[in-house]
This record gives sequence, C-alpha cells and structure tokens, in this order.
Amino acid sequence: MARFVIDRSTRISLAVVVLIANLAGAAVVLVLAAWVLPEGPLADPTTVRLINLLTFCGYLVLAVPVGLIWGGLRFRMPRGGADTEQHLVLHGPLRLVTVSAVLWGVAAALFVVLNAGWSLRLAASVGETIVLGGITTCALSYLLSERILRPTAARVLAAHPPRRRVLPGVVVRALLFWALGTAVPVVGLLLSAVSALAYGDVSPGRLAVIVLTVGGTALVAGLLVTVGAARAVADPVNAVRRAMRRVQGGDLEANVTVYDGTELGQLQSGFNTMVAGLQERERIRDLFGRHVGRDVARAAAATGEVRLGGEVRRVAALFVDLVGSTTLAAQRPPGEVVGLLNRLFAVVVEVVEEHGGWVNKFEGDAALAVFGAPVDVPDPAGSALAAGRVLAARLTAELPEVTAGIGISAGDAVAGNVGDVRRYEYTVIGDPVNEAARLTELAKTAPGRVLAAGSAVDLADASEAARWTVGDTVVLRGRGAATRLASPNDNPEPAEPVAGTDGRRGTRQDLGAG
Repeated sequence: MARFVIDRSTRISLAVVVLIANLAGAAVVLVLAAWVLPEGPLADPTTVRLINLLTFCGYLVLAVPVGLIWGGLRFRMPRGGADTEQHLVLHGPLRLVTVSAVLWGVAAALFVVLNAGWSLRLAASVGETIVLGGITTCALSYLLSERILRPTAARVLAAHPPRRRVLPGVVVRALLFWALGTAVPVVGLLLSAVSALAYGDVSPGRLAVIVLTVGGTALVAGLLVTVGAARAVADPVNAVRRAMRRVQGGDLEANVTVYDGTELGQLQSGFNTMVAGLQERERIRDLFGRHVGRDVARAAAATGEVRLGGEVRRVAALFVDLVGSTTLAAQRPPGEVVGLLNRLFAVVVEVVEEHGGWVNKFEGDAALAVFGAPVDVPDPAGSALAAGRVLAARLTAELPEVTAGIGISAGDAVAGNVGDVRRYEYTVIGDPVNEAARLTELAKTAPGRVLAAGSAVDLADASEAARWTVGDTVVLRGRGAATRLASPNDNPEPAEPVAGTDGRRGTRQDLGAG
C-alpha cells in the first residue's frame, strides 16, 4: 500500500500556500488580459470578455481539485517504487511546480484556441500573458513549498546527509530565479511595447496604463521571487554562522539542521561533521587530561612534539599513603575497597588542585602530588605545606574510617618525559620526591598524620612557614643526609625519634618499613 512521505499538516500547508499563489497569479493574469492589454478590433468586446470570464471561472473550478489531488499524489511512495523517500521530499517542490506548469500550459492552450476565432492578436496576447504569468507563479510556488518542506527534508536527511548535490547548485538556482522572477515579467512588458508599435492603435494614455500596470506587476513579482531566492540561500548560511558563534563560545553541542539538497546542504552537513570531530577531540583531550593531568595535557598539546628528558626545577612533593591497606583489603570486599580509595583520592585531587598542584600518579593506595611542575607556582613549598594541612583535616573529617600518612618535601628535581617515544610519561624525579615518600612512612604514626621536611618550611613564604614547627632531626631509611622534621603548629609535636639498629636516628615506623 502506498504511503505519503509527508504528514497531513504539511500536506495541508502545501496545498493552501500553492493554491493561494496560483489563484493570485491567475487573478493578476485575468486583470491584465481582460482590462489592461490591448485586444485589437473586436465586433463585440463585451461578449468576448464575458465568455472569457465564464471560461476562466469554469477552468478554475476544474483545475483546483485536479491540482490538489494530483499534487498530493506526487508525495505518495508506492511499495517497491524506484524513488526513495529522500528523493521524493527533496524534489517535492519541483514535482509540485510540474503540476502547476501543466495546468497553466493547458489554460494557455485553451484560451488561445478560444480567442483565435475572434482575433489572432487577442489570442496571442492572452496566451503570452498566461504563459508569462504561469512561469512567475510557478517560481514563487517553488520557493514557498521548499520553505514549508524544510522540516520534512531535515528528517529525511538526518540519517543520510547529502555528500553530493542532489538539486541544481546555488549559482544555477540564482540565475534561474532571476530569469523566472524578473526577466520573464520584463519580457511581458517588452512584448506589450512591441505590440503597440506594430499595430499602432494604442493611444499614449492607454500605453501609459499598460506600462505602469505591467511594470508594477513585474516589480512586485520580481521582488517576491528575489527575496524568496535570497532567503533560500541566506537561511542556511545564517544557521551555520549562528552555530559557529556558539562553537567559538565553547558550546560543542551546537548543531545545524540539514534541509538543503545543494552546496548549502553540504555546508550544513560539513559543519556538523566538523563539530563532531571537535567533540571527539575534546573527549580524547579530557580523557588524556584525566589520565596524565590537565596541565601536562595542555603542555603536550602546546609543544606538539615528543621530547624525552627534562629540566631542573624547584618543586615541592606531597605524598599520601593509606595506613593498613593490606588488612583493609583482606577484611573488605574488593568493590568496597575500591570505593573507599576513590573517595580518598577524590579529596586528594580536590585539595591539591585548589592549591595549584598536580597529582602525578596513583600507586595502589598512595598518591604523589607535585607543586611547581609542569606549571610554575609562585611558592611551591608553601602551596604543598598548605595543601598538606588542609588535606589532613579533611581526611579526618570526611573519611574517619581510614587513616593516611602525609609527607611533604621541597627542593630541586628533574621534571620531564621519561620512557620511550612509543610510550612515555611526564614525571618528577629527585630527592624531594624520595624524601616525601619516606616522611609519609613516619607520618603514619605521628600525631596529626602529617610531617614535612624542614627544608620545605625554609623554602616556604613566611606566612605558611609560621604555621609549622621544626623539631627533631632523623635519618630516613635509604638516605644518608639527616632530615629535620616539621609538623603543623596545631599538632602536639613531631614523631618521637628512636635509635635504629644501624646506629642512625629513625622512628619505629622507619625501622619497621619494608
């Protein structure tokens, strides 16, 4: 069973608009042919005019229902038909114009034959007027029906945007509509002048009326067709321009409805393809930034090349490690352990980023944050010390069921890409990182669970350094130089040093660490 490719409301809108355009064109042609254009010598002009009027009304009564029914059938797609739904919709305006053109052509032939018996001049004048009026009316009907069919065209093009032109191009359409909307009415005016000169029976007053009437009609018809043709080009371009403005503002959800079968439709589709590529690039960049850190991602995108190695920078390192993670993993389900770690790291990331730092890596139940690389920080040591204080307080308040040690150190380290050009990562290598990791082991048993190296306090600005108290000196496991321990002022005191088996000063945690 055949079905319509457009819905009922669209069919009604098309029928109303095309019917009004054709009736208006027919009325203009009737006025011009019956009362304006010269008809030549006739024995009984009143009778001729009356018969033409009656024939005109009768033809309208017959042509209107024929046009409506035939035009509707042009949008039916029979089962097994060769025409696709997209083809029927995109060529719908042309199919409707074909119906109108046939009816106008039949009318021209009918009135030429009707009037030829009275006067060949009258028959030619009437025929020319009907043909020229029909051409202009068909051009206007095409533009109106194309606009009404835009939502339907957008629907059929949504799944398969045009990759090539399926309708005449913009240049061809512009020239065609100029010819139909402007050149054709002007030709009618020229024919009137030629007729007046050839027969010489038109008075100056009558000629003035003819020129004013036909010229005014040509101006109005040309304006309507030109405006419609210009809007047909400008609307898709303006839609793309508005969407581009949204993309420039950072809105990558901007999308343009594709409803044109010419180069303009390819422009609309190409814009959507471009935005889809931008969305994919932004998604990849976001995922890349989440994996390696947004600052590292931005730095890599800015350089545009892979360079292994690094540079010496003044940095601060903050290391946080969960206490008793082995026991925790043995006593709780894996999913619950992962959830707990995610909650812990969420606080770590938030606090570190608030203080201008960057989480370099997650190592099981521990995390390393760096301040001063890859982005410079005015006071990396002070930022790391402030982050450590805030992080210790937030973990105590928000995750009371777990305990984590926090170690902080600062100094010179090498920051850059380590690995191979096929697989590398940005990291920081140096004594401050190692010292922060060892301080974390001590901090797990220290009051307040946070310890910093005295060197970090020395490098911090005065306001942040005043919040820390430097205490005893210890030799951390695996290090030859002694480290001065510092803790926040609100902590009672740094961890108590004890004598190690190797004769160096350490802590119980240091001695027991594997």
